[in-house]
Amino acid sequence: MTESEQTGLVRHFSRTVTERLGVLQDRYLGQGRPFGEARLLWEAGEDGRDVRVLRERLGLDSGYLSRMLRALTAEGLVTVEPAEHDRRVRTVRLTAAGRAERAALDERSDALAGSLLRPLNPAQRSRLVAAMGEVDRLLTAATVTLDAVDPDHSDARHCLRSYYAELAALLATGFDPGRSLLPDAAPLRPPRGLFLVARLHGEPVGCAGLKLPPGAPAEIKRMWVSPQVRGLGLGRRFLTELEERAADRGRELLRLDTSAELAAAGGLYRSYGFEEVPAFNDEPYAHHWFEKRIGPAVSR
Repeated sequence: MTESEQTGLVRHFSRTVTERLGVLQDRYLGQGRPFGEARLLWEAGEDGRDVRVLRERLGLDSGYLSRMLRALTAEGLVTVEPAEHDRRVRTVRLTAAGRAERAALDERSDALAGSLLRPLNPAQRSRLVAAMGEVDRLLTAATVTLDAVDPDHSDARHCLRSYYAELAALLATGFDPGRSLLPDAAPLRPPRGLFLVARLHGEPVGCAGLKLPPGAPAEIKRMWVSPQVRGLGLGRRFLTELEERAADRGRELLRLDTSAELAAAGGLYRSYGFEEVPAFNDEPYAHHWFEKRIGPAVSR
C-alpha cells in the first residue's frame, strides 16, 4: 500500500469515527454543549486538574482552553483557582452542578458505546473491541514526543531518578550511580553528548542519552522507558533516533552495555542489529557489551 493510500484510509477512518460518535454536533450526547466542552468537563475529574495538565492532555492552545473554561465557569460548572502549593498554578475543579453533568455524560457515553456494539454479533464485537485497543495503543505511540533537553532539566532528572530506582530494585547488587562509569549525566550535555526525553501529554515517560567522546565510538547510556508506556515501541524509537544523530555526527560505530538482569533490553538490542562483543569498558554493573556499525553506507 502506498503512502497516499495509507493517508486516504486514515482520513476515511477519522470521518467514520467522528460521524458515528456524534462529535460533529453542537449538542454532544444530547447535552447543551459541543464535544470540546464536554470532554473538558470529563477530564477535569472528581479531584480537579491543573490547567497546564488539561492543556497538554487535550492538545489545546492556551487561548482556546481559556475560552472554554470561561464558558464553563459562567455556567457554574467549574471553578478556576490558584493551587494551594503554588499560586502560579491554576487548578480547575468541578462544582456540584459540574459533577452532576459529568455523571450524566458518563451515563450517555456508556449508552453510546452500547449502541455501537449491539448491532454486531459476538464475534464482531470481539473484533471491534480488539481493533479499538490496537488503534488506541498505536495512536498513543504516535502521540509520544522526543525532545533533546539539558540533563539537568526537571523532566530529565525525573526520568533518571525513576531509572535508578528501577535498577536498584532489579539488580542483584542494587544500583548506585556513583559507582558506575557515569556517576552523573553531565557528559550527556552538548557538544560531547545529548539527552532525549520522551513525553506523553506533556509528562516525561522515558529518556535516553548519547555520549559522543572525541575520537571514540558513540555510546548509548541511561535508556529508560516508563512501565506505563512499555509495549509502544518507544525503546526501538530511542535507538533509531540516537543512531541517526550519531551517524549525522560522523560516527560509524555505536556501543552500549547492559546488565544480565535486563533480559528484555538485551533482546531489543539484538533485534535492532547490535552484536555482542567482548567488554570494552569496566562498568561494574554490565554483563553484556554490544556494538553496531552505523552510518550512511549501513542499512538501517
